[in-house]
Order: sequence, then structure tokens, then C-alpha cells
Amino acid sequence: MLKPICALAKSLWFVAPFVVPATAHAWGERGHSAIDIAAIEALPEDGPVFLRDNLATIAGASTAPDKWRGSSEPFSKIAEDPNHTWFIERLRFLDPVPRSRYAFVLALYREHQAVAAEDPKAAERLNVRWTGTMPYAIAEGYGRIVSAMREYRRLRDAGQDTGRIEQTIAFYTAWMGHYVGDAANPMHVSIHCEGWVGPNPNGYATDGEVHGRFESQFVDAIGLTPENLSGRISAPSRQNGDLFDAVLDYIAESNSHVEAIFRFDKNGALHNRDEEAREYTYDRAAFGAGMLRDLLYRAWLESAAQGNGPHRPQDPDAPGYDPETGTAPA
Repeated sequence: MLKPICALAKSLWFVAPFVVPATAHAWGERGHSAIDIAAIEALPEDGPVFLRDNLATIAGASTAPDKWRGSSEPFSKIAEDPNHTWFIERLRFLDPVPRSRYAFVLALYREHQAVAAEDPKAAERLNVRWTGTMPYAIAEGYGRIVSAMREYRRLRDAGQDTGRIEQTIAFYTAWMGHYVGDAANPMHVSIHCEGWVGPNPNGYATDGEVHGRFESQFVDAIGLTPENLSGRISAPSRQNGDLFDAVLDYIAESNSHVEAIFRFDKNGALHNRDEEAREYTYDRAAFGAGMLRDLLYRAWLESAAQGNGPHRPQDPDAPGYDPETGTAPA
């Protein structure tokens, strides 16, 4: 049984359409909070169920990363903007994808230089801002959560108060959960993020507004709630494989859906609460909630193990040490 605070958290998505500014990014407060709440409620009973007592914090902070992207805060904007996207079509040259944010930036810069030498126009958006760093933001957030969950276990086992660390984990959950939710929307993982780019034989929208028409206007119009997602979330997965690969696979699956949104937009489905578009939106949001639930469950299980690794990756003699970034890759 969830505590009464859960009802307070659920109320946040109801008022969201009245407070989200017109320039809101991502799913908006309604979509992000619905995804987060559904994920927490779907946690297995042997998972970090204490997060259910912190749903108000998680739902309330679900769009915090978007608020760090204002032009009035240029340093946070520069750092934060790329975390919300991963434009797969521009990143096909990476094989494999570097397991370090900094190694990725260096590889991307080298590709930018090579392309610019032949075609400066083609290189204009072959850079960090217009390719994105989303998988790194998710994996880094996961690490914060594992570390904080270890501290929660230490305090709990010592009979000490866990209230403050629970609040920290709740915020970290909202922080990472924002990028997980963004990735569930195909518009965040494709060069067609705002409108169709390049050859356009199907006559899809190029006006730069289709993104907002789908994830904010349509989501608000259909009144998305956590209950719409709960029955659509897959069974819990322990995800015993490689974390970074799992994140990349999750993003790639979302990218495969991008054209569906343009078809809905073209046939007017996003303007009239179309049932097929509604069901599609529920499924995408549930896909994000399931991934967030699985990452939290995995982090909880991982946090039971000792946190010290076998070596110091920043030491030059560490296996795989990269002198350009000053550390071995993850």
C-alpha cells in the first residue's frame, strides 16, 4: 500500500498543463512525471521501494534538467543541452561507441574536422550540440544512484536515519529519469528532432513544430496519467548484461519509431486526440517507464556489492588507460 504522499505526487501531473511554458522541452511535466510515477509503482517488492515514499519529490523534479537549459544560464545550458538527445543518423561512424563522454567528444571532433575539410556545410551540425550525449547522461546518472543506494544501505544497516539519502536518491532518480523519458520519445534520438531533414518523398512536416505537437500538445490533450501506463509496462528485468550496451539498444529501438510520429502529424492525428495516436503515445511512455524501473532495480541490486573497483582508472598503468582523456574507459 502506498502512503498518502503518492496521491500528492499523482496530483502534480494533473496541474502540469497549466504551468508548463510554451517553450517546454521533452514530454513536459505531465509526461515526465507520469513516466516516473509509473516506473516507481512498477518496482518489484525486493527493489528500492522506499522511493514510493518520495514520489512527490521525483515527480516534482522530473523536468528539472530542462530548466537548466535557459539562455540566461549559459554555462549550464552549454553543458546540459546535449544530454537530451542522441541523433543516431549522425553517429553511424562510431564503431564502437566510446565508453567515455570525453573520448566520444574527441572522436566526434576528429570526424567533424575530416568532414569539414571536404564539405563544410555537412559538418555544421556534426558537433556535440547537434549529436547529443544522452547515453552518457543516463549511464552517469545510474552511477550516482548506485553510489547513493550503497550509502542508504550503510545507514539502514547501522540503524541510522535514511531520510536525507532517500531524498538524494529521489532527486537522482528524477534527474536520470528525465533522460530515460526523453529517449523513449523518438524525436529525441533522431536528426528529424524538430522536422524532417533531407529527402522528403512522403511530404512530412519541416516547420520545426512537430516535436512539440506530439510530446507536449498531444500529451496534454489526451490527459496522459500514470494509470495509462501501468498495464503496458513489461515485466521487470534484471538486465544482467552490459549497462551501456543496454542503454544504446534502448535508444536504437526508439529511433526505429521516428517516422510513425511524422505519419500521425501528417494525417492530422495529433490534432484530434486520435485513438491510434493515443495508444501509440501510451506505449512509448510505458516503454520509458519500464526502462527506468529496470535501471532502478538493477542499481539497487548492484548497490549491495562493495563499491571499490580492482584498479584506479586514472592511473597511467591501468588496463585500457587513455592518455587523451586521462582515464581508462568504463
